Amino acid sequence: MLAEHWGLLILLFLPLAAGIVVAWLGPTRGSAIRLISVATSIVVLALALGMAFRFMALERPRGADARLAPAAPSFRPEFVPGASPSNPHQTTWHVLSLGPGTVQFYLGLDGLNLWLIVLTAVLMLPSVLISWNHISERVNEFYAWLMILQTCMFGIFLAFDIIIFYVFFELSLVPLFFLIGIWGGPERRHAARKFFMYTLAGSLLTFLGVMGIVLACHQQTGTMTFSIPRLVELVHGQLMLEDEATRAYWQTAQFWVFLALTAGFAVKVPLVPFHTWLPLAHVEAPTAGSVDLAGVLLKVGAYGFLRLAIPLAPDVSLALGLPMVTLLATAGIVYGALCAYSQDDVKKMIAYSSVSHLGLCMLGMFSLTMAGLSGSIMQMINHGLSTGALFLLIGMLYDRYHTRKISSFSGMATRMPLFAVLLVFICLSSVGMPGLNGFIGEYLCLAGIFSHEWTREGKPYLAIVACTGVVLGAWYLFTMLKRVLFGPVQEPDTHSPTGDLNGRELALIAPIAALCLLIGVHPQPILRTTEPDVRVVSDIAAAARQRATLPVGVATNQKLETRN
Repeated sequence: MLAEHWGLLILLFLPLAAGIVVAWLGPTRGSAIRLISVATSIVVLALALGMAFRFMALERPRGADARLAPAAPSFRPEFVPGASPSNPHQTTWHVLSLGPGTVQFYLGLDGLNLWLIVLTAVLMLPSVLISWNHISERVNEFYAWLMILQTCMFGIFLAFDIIIFYVFFELSLVPLFFLIGIWGGPERRHAARKFFMYTLAGSLLTFLGVMGIVLACHQQTGTMTFSIPRLVELVHGQLMLEDEATRAYWQTAQFWVFLALTAGFAVKVPLVPFHTWLPLAHVEAPTAGSVDLAGVLLKVGAYGFLRLAIPLAPDVSLALGLPMVTLLATAGIVYGALCAYSQDDVKKMIAYSSVSHLGLCMLGMFSLTMAGLSGSIMQMINHGLSTGALFLLIGMLYDRYHTRKISSFSGMATRMPLFAVLLVFICLSSVGMPGLNGFIGEYLCLAGIFSHEWTREGKPYLAIVACTGVVLGAWYLFTMLKRVLFGPVQEPDTHSPTGDLNGRELALIAPIAALCLLIGVHPQPILRTTEPDVRVVSDIAAAARQRATLPVGVATNQKLETRN
């Protein structure tokens, strides 16, 4: 059996190799291109699931044992390719030498990225299948960009070197730019340019934050490193020092690093008011592009906060990030829901619903508690499944009627009963019905923000307002269901009478629906595997809380306890 350590490299580069092959085949060999893309997606999905099962079988410290963390907590990835026997968590592949420091091709799996890797693999297969019939021009280029996009997503989530992370973070713009700009709707070029310029501007500022934290660690410790676990360890160690000058230096450094990283990650989430590129990009993107954009790419921003911004700037994340992100996230929850309700284009409605749902994800994350952080990861996964499935279903409806206007439909449950059942099921998942996947994520996010001291100390207003997002989500989705599925039958005048969902369409949507149910009734595998690494972030946040309340010289002499 293939060693898991080398399996990461296959997982990363197999889609890229497939993309190169299908691009080389040319546009006239559509059948071969589609079969290669489907086969690659199946192999990648099988490999990702195999990694997940192997990871779950590992003995990793949880619960009380996880509290026995070292003085400087840090991420400890598994399955690192090229690791040396003396240091199994550090690769020996040097990509670029910068004097005493080297950029390393440092990949790994841990609790923060495992299920995002699986989510990326799960959503790529239906993205390929949904494009089977309606992508007929430049087929080789379309599937090549789709495969390359998957490689970029895997690279972002697997990277444990901060420069490698940034390279894949930046490269992810290119495939989606072409997918929207070439195969999108009537305003595809404007949507592609807007998406590219927004995200590029934020990414350039993020690069300043990336380099800023590396140079700050080098200046203060004399260690030049680009390893994310090592940077987290160095920053935490510096913040625990009792020296006033060192503490002042790091307060300033954290402030600018946090702002620079936030500039890029807030656009990708997207947080209000950095969301304005999203609705147009979703509406104009082909169905596969919308599935991958909503299901995976929007998670890159939230993942960046979790992996980099909070661990590398914990004091500012607590003092500035918590009130600022909580305010923006709460505004996004309500604003996104109200905008979603007002839409007549169902694809734009789902786009605005993403603003609302990911606002709840960020709200839980910046509670900086175990419950909120765990709920944030669950919400990322749940939103990817539910929203990806909604875009797939609306794409199927558009293939038949060539319109997405809610006002053009009525009584479609009579015409397409299988479609109606699946649409109702996925909407229930999206609104957080108990027993389905959306419930546990929303509950933990809200529990996290209500359990935080900031809320308990007489400031529960934003948390209470955020709770209305659950009601508003049910309002706009159930209104859409009522108008589209029920009442007297009304169909657009121009349509192809192809009937209900066919076997291929059922095959690509049914597994996602099954996962929504499975996670809803049995979320423990995800929560259990994420716990050790979530606790690392929680412990770093707990140390920041203690530094904020205790004078210099006292914080380092007292035992840090994580308050959930």
